[in-house]
Amino acid sequence: MRALKFLCVGAVLLLAGNTFAADPAPRYNTVELQAEAQRELANDTLAASLYAELNDANPAVLAHALNKAANEALRVAREVQGVRVRSGSNQTFPVYAKGNVLQGWRGRAEIRIESKDFEAASGLIGRLQAGMQLGNLVFSVSPEARRLAENELIAEAMAAFKARAEIVRGALAGRGYKIQRLSVNSGHGAPPPRLAMARALAAAAPEVAAPNLEGGISLVTVTVGGAIEVLE
Repeated sequence: MRALKFLCVGAVLLLAGNTFAADPAPRYNTVELQAEAQRELANDTLAASLYAELNDANPAVLAHALNKAANEALRVAREVQGVRVRSGSNQTFPVYAKGNVLQGWRGRAEIRIESKDFEAASGLIGRLQAGMQLGNLVFSVSPEARRLAENELIAEAMAAFKARAEIVRGALAGRGYKIQRLSVNSGHGAPPPRLAMARALAAAAPEVAAPNLEGGISLVTVTVGGAIEVLE
């Protein structure tokens, strides 16, 4: 019986020793760091929305007119090479006069276009504005171009992180450093929609000249963050 008790105590001590051995050693001289690399890219993609907005006392007549306008715009857009087009939102809602009396109906039908060919898109927008209004116009970097730039910026951001780590090591008079944790994140900023130009074009005469489009640039950023342990 006493031998069994000693055996149990020995097993408990062995387990405790393994638990203590598994505990990570305390780390000192830990420093959080962050570095980034940036690149300006020319916006190569245009996205625009155009819409027809009408009023009528009869909702069926209104829906017919809106569908006709949207279908015609889709037909015209499909004929333009290098431009992708799809339907946008389509909605109808009541209009009330004073006393909550139904006065009529207002509806809106929208199409959306996207293209890397700014000249073709510009000509199409001018044609469509004979019967529709320009609601939004946004320039951006295509996903494939942004992904290629981000892959190249990762190496630059990592090199910048290591350079900062060496600066910290030298400032602390360390013999070296170990990376404890590392993360890589990317982001990009695009210019705001060209709403001012959209309003000016929407108010133009039925014979609308094609607008001159300047895509501008976007800033692509890759950030490397993490923590290092400076070795004494």
